[in-house]
Amino acid sequence: MKKKILSALLASAMVLSLAACGSTPASTGGSDAASGGDAVPASGGEVVVYSPNSDTEVNAVIPAFEEATGIKVILQSMGTGDVLARLEAEKANPQADVNWGAVNLAFYTEHPDLYMEYVSPNDAALPEAYQNSTGYFTNTKLSGSAALLLNLDVFEELGLDPDEFTGYKDLLRPELKGRIAMGDPTASSSAWAELTNMLLVMGDEPYDEKAWEFVGQFVEQLDGSILSSSSQIYKATADGEYAVGVSYEDPCVGLLEDGATNLKVVYPEEGAVWLPAGVAIVKGCKNEENAKKFVDFLISQEGQECYADTSIRPVLTSVENTSPNMPPFSEINVAYEDIEYCAEMQSQWQERWLELVTG
Repeated sequence: MKKKILSALLASAMVLSLAACGSTPASTGGSDAASGGDAVPASGGEVVVYSPNSDTEVNAVIPAFEEATGIKVILQSMGTGDVLARLEAEKANPQADVNWGAVNLAFYTEHPDLYMEYVSPNDAALPEAYQNSTGYFTNTKLSGSAALLLNLDVFEELGLDPDEFTGYKDLLRPELKGRIAMGDPTASSSAWAELTNMLLVMGDEPYDEKAWEFVGQFVEQLDGSILSSSSQIYKATADGEYAVGVSYEDPCVGLLEDGATNLKVVYPEEGAVWLPAGVAIVKGCKNEENAKKFVDFLISQEGQECYADTSIRPVLTSVENTSPNMPPFSEINVAYEDIEYCAEMQSQWQERWLELVTG
């Protein structure tokens, strides 16, 4: 398997303010969407959206979509598990038009009958690695799976220089044994993403035995401490219980945005993966055309620019986030996961992780 680690050489684009997101008609379908021209706002109607997405994302995107199209969004916010359970329970008589978030390759593969085939004309403008490869669900944002959160106070206590901590290899420093916060890849999606990121970048080839040797050494460094939830990782690190939290970008950057001065986020120099999160139209939905417009808007230039002032990375990587705490992709060694292969190997790799942990 050919190694896919690429340093992102992405062109900078002018980023509009969040207020501008709602001021220009959206490119929401048809020839206008495909060519990037302005679409005429729809005459109205509604679209019912089931979503586990954060208030930050909802508040950045939905008002802009409604203003641009005239379509009212009926949002049903619930956890990921609840979204999936309701879609399954309602599939004979769908109540939702759109599943925004809570959809990925693994769930689609297991439940292909829940979704309608649709590829937005705007999809072709996305980076090839993040385009709609199934014909059913569209990638709308990127979640950084590799963010190492350092507590500077604990580093000083341990006599370590945080500026010399640059990647995964530094997790093996003897001083850090028992001072690393990590989740359980068999139960936590973010911890699973960290494991697959390590396996991708820490060998001579992606997912090889050398990478597993590193994982084995890393497990020894944990000294039996594995946390049960992803939020515990960054919160306990911020509180000084750990020197390093093996976490993901959004909440770590959020701590910096909230004013934390004793923390630092490191993106592994070996390579950091951003996993796409998606949206899909529910099969048999009642507002199909409006659902298509919603998908089109999410990945239009205007829709993607709505993420610029948040701590969420747009899937259109030419749109840069404005936060000074989020370096552009051009300054990060971006790695690209083989998503299908990791989904195929998930059970086997989780069993191997458990074997390492239980010794």
